[in-house]
Amino acid sequence: MSAKTFQILVGLIGLGFTLIFFIVVVPPLLVNPDIIGALAAGFVNPYSSGYSSDVIACWFILAVWIIYEANSQAIKYGWVCIVLGAVPGVAVGLALYLIIRHRQLAE
Repeated sequence: MSAKTFQILVGLIGLGFTLIFFIVVVPPLLVNPDIIGALAAGFVNPYSSGYSSDVIACWFILAVWIIYEANSQAIKYGWVCIVLGAVPGVAVGLALYLIIRHRQLAE
């Protein structure tokens, strides 16, 4: 796979998730802006709790990786990916970080 194909695919997946997030999550949140309730809804049963716990752990791992590489590889703007990893989600934060990292390491 070429570097360009990699960046395009990762970007499209991140954008795809963002689109799904805005279609599925935002409308109910506008009707009932209970953010705590929305976060708690990810833990309504053992299966959703497992998935939600996995996503939270992945966000922390991504954050540690970004902070580490900010110092070890001088990757800039990773903090944006940490924020986007929280909302709309880890898929977006990770996708953007991979693109940023790839471009900065290639320079």
